[in-house]
Amino acid sequence: MAANISGRAPPAAPVHCRQCVHLATSWDPRLPHSCRFYGFKSRALPSVEVLRLDGEPCQGFIGKPPGVSEIRR
Repeated sequence: MAANISGRAPPAAPVHCRQCVHLATSWDPRLPHSCRFYGFKSRALPSVEVLRLDGEPCQGFIGKPPGVSEIRR
């Protein structure tokens, strides 16, 4: 990957938790989003929290198989 003027690599494509198999809904209304990979609950989507805390995109993203979202409708 090419570095920019600051010497850092450009940011990777954002991770979309809603397309990840590790996203779950928490029973806690104050912390509605849960990540099974990292094992935490949060108010924001887990990928946002991971990026904020680690400064890097989520490393645990695994896309859902095709058709999963259509089954739940």
